[in-house]
Formats: sequence, structure tokens, C-alpha cells
Amino acid sequence: MKSAATGRTCLRGPQWVPYALVLGDVLALLAAFYLGRLSHAFYYHLSPGWVLLYWWGSLAQVNVLLFLLLMALGITAFAVKGHYARRKAFWDEAGEVLGVFTLLLALNATIAFSGKWPLSRLWLFSTWVLALVLLPLARWLVHHILQRLGVWMRPVVVVGCGRNAAEAIRALDSEPMLGYAVQRVLTPGGCDPASGELPTQAPMEALGDDPLATLARLGKPHVVLALDMDQWDAQEKLVRSLGLSYPNLTVVPPLRGLPLFGMEAMHFFGHEVLMLRVRDNLARPGPRIAKRLFDLLAASLLVVLLSPLLLYVAWRIRREDGGPVFFIQERVGRGGGTFGCLKFRSMVMDAEDRLKQYLHSHPELAAEYERNFKLRNDPRVTRIGKFLRRGSLDELPQLFNVLRGDMSLVGPRPLLARELDRYGDNICLYHMVYPGITGLWQVSGRSETTFDERAYLDAWYIKNWTLWYDIVILLLTVKVVLRREGAY
Repeated sequence: MKSAATGRTCLRGPQWVPYALVLGDVLALLAAFYLGRLSHAFYYHLSPGWVLLYWWGSLAQVNVLLFLLLMALGITAFAVKGHYARRKAFWDEAGEVLGVFTLLLALNATIAFSGKWPLSRLWLFSTWVLALVLLPLARWLVHHILQRLGVWMRPVVVVGCGRNAAEAIRALDSEPMLGYAVQRVLTPGGCDPASGELPTQAPMEALGDDPLATLARLGKPHVVLALDMDQWDAQEKLVRSLGLSYPNLTVVPPLRGLPLFGMEAMHFFGHEVLMLRVRDNLARPGPRIAKRLFDLLAASLLVVLLSPLLLYVAWRIRREDGGPVFFIQERVGRGGGTFGCLKFRSMVMDAEDRLKQYLHSHPELAAEYERNFKLRNDPRVTRIGKFLRRGSLDELPQLFNVLRGDMSLVGPRPLLARELDRYGDNICLYHMVYPGITGLWQVSGRSETTFDERAYLDAWYIKNWTLWYDIVILLLTVKVVLRREGAY
């Protein structure tokens, strides 16, 4: 099939591509089951080669039957959730995979410990741990192969021209494994922006008086309708015609400012009315308790695991200049109250006096400091402080703030009192939650982000919190810290 949008031949395989995705999952699960036997080799000090090649008779037969049953349930659950028929963002799909595997593991444990069959529990439990690693890798590999074959990428046309269209394009570009490639932007009547206003190199053209004919000329690509609020009334006819002709039409409603995650849609028989029930997760006691329990468990574990590093860093700071190990700064927390935010001291003892002298000598850097209250080459930072800041190790003592109830592992950045006025009405959101050691802005550019971008990302996190997003941000924080991205 030749795409009019690109002029290139684009293979489309809707009949067999879902089966390729299923096959990849099956092979990954079978590989996890086979390699799960290695746990016996490590536990009983056996030869790995002998364990993998030796057939265990009736013990293996029961394990095989139970695993095949659980695997069939898992594949069915993924199919019901649309993993093979619909395309989903990576972290949303990964969260669903984790949820399905958790249920399968619970079912596995129930059968293993309540039944009287001769099966290997260590083998089965090891299988699901490996599956949690191998299945995402297999999906990435299958998607990569399908992209190389030219059957995964799907040309997309974005209908719109304003801020909503720009956000839709950024969202699609942020998830390359979705396989949605923006090939063209069609602008409806009364809207003709300059090409530089949208974050894409795709050509732009008018939608025209006959939108269906325009889309047919482009090869009937996937359509993303991303109109702004003031365009919906004028384009009601367009919305209706596209909805009838494109059953898989993607609509991007302009709903900024609302908590999107967990929003529940209500439909009414015989009425063209769609009501959205908004749920602010962090305003409900259940999620707040779950977040606090997660913070206590994870922070306690991290303190125990990192205690040798904490002691070593404290020793290095004292050794360098004999000054105090910790720097305690007053920050604004939940409810607008203040608390002492702990950090490893990374600056010289007379930091404030040295800053005033430096800015007086370099007035051109005053604007940089006013933007984020940071300097790229800060003369106040000690030798050990430079190392700590590059790896964000100076913030590790905030684990004790988490245990004390001042902070959370993940949340908006703890604010200084002098920053409050810059947030305007959004400051009410910050007062609702505990500040975090890490957060969405830290994994989205850290010190390279502007103040407005930080405020937007913090507000998005507060309105869309889930425990899974906390786990995702912690995982991304590890990656950012190891790469030392945007830190100084």
C-alpha cells in the first residue's frame, strides 16, 4: 500500500501483526519458565547446564500444566486490555502488565500452597520474576522488528492548529514505540498558524471544504482530532462527519487543569451527553494512606541499604573542611507550614557572603541565579560538593525527612518561602501534598527546565497521582541520576 502522505510504500499487516505481538509474549513467557529452573541451580549449588537439560518427570509435568494455564490467563487478560489490538503508552501498558502478573502470582501462590501436587514452588515463583523482565524486552524487540519491516508505523494526520494540537503532537512524539508518525497537520477553516508554532516538521495544509475527500487523497490515515475549545462549536459538522467515517477516530479534548487519570465517563441512553466524573486521588484518604505506607517501607529499606554510603559521605565532608555534615534549610511543606529540609552540606561555610561577592563581580550571571536560584559554575560548592551534586547524593538525608513525615519520596519540589509568590493561585495545590525528594520535573530535565515548566509538571503530578506513577518516577530518577542529566 502506498501512502499519499509520504509517497513511500507502507506495508500494513492488520491481519497478522496482532498475532506477532501475541507470539512475542508467548515466547517471552516460555523463556521465563524455562530459565526459571536456574533458581534451583543457584539454590542447591547444581550445574546450570544439567538443571536446564534434565527432565524432572512428574514434578516437571505438574509445573508445565500449571504454568500453561496461568500463561493462557495472562495472554487473555492482555488481549482484553487491548495490548494486541490497540496501542498504548509504554508506562500505562507496563502498569497493566505488572497488575496482571501480580494477580497471576497470587493465583500461583494460592494453588502452590493449598494444593497437594508435586510441584516446584521455587521454579514457578522465579518464572514470574523473570517474566516481568523478559516480557517488556520481548515487546520492545517485536516492535523494533515490525518497524524495520515497515508494518508498525502508522501515518497520522492531526486536525487542529492551536495549543491542543501542539500538545497532541508532543505526546505522540514522546512515545515512539506507539508507532504513530505525524505525517501532516490539517488546519480547519478560520485557522492558519505559522508552521513554527507547532512542534513538527510535517507539512501543513488547509482541511478544505470537503474534509473526507482531503483525507481520502492522503490515503485515509489515522486521524487525531485536536481542536481547541473555541473551535468546537464552529467545527461541529466536522466532528460529526469524522466520527461517522472514522470508527477509530482519536479525539483529544481540551481538558487542561483537570485530573485526567482515573476520570470516569458516564453515558446516557438516548442523549448525546458525555459526563466526566473527576477523582482527585490525593484528596481521598485511601490513596493518601497507601502513599504514606509506600514511603515508609521504601525509605526504611533505602536507609538500610545506603547506610554505608551515607556514613562515607559524612566522613568525606568532615574531612574536607571540618564543618558540619548537614545543611538544614527551611522549606515550605504541606499545609503551608515550614520544616527543616536536610541535605549533605555541599557548600563552603561562608556561602552567602561568597555569593554576594561573586554576583557583584559577575552581574551578567544575576539573571541565571534569579531564574532557578542556581549557578552552573557556583564558586560556593566544595570539591566533595561537586561530586554530590552531580549524582544528587546531597539529597539523600531527605530520606529521614520522609520517615519523620515532612516529605514524600515523590512529590512537588520543596519550595523556598521567597518562591511562593511566583506560583500564584497554583500554590494551593502545593499545600495539599507533601513535597518530594524527587518528582516529575526532576526526571524531565532537572535544572535545565524553566520555572514555569517546573510549576506545570508539579501541578500535573498532584492532579494525576497514582502509586504506579510514583514507582515510574523513582525508576526514571535512577536513570537520570546515573546519567547525571541536567544536574549542577
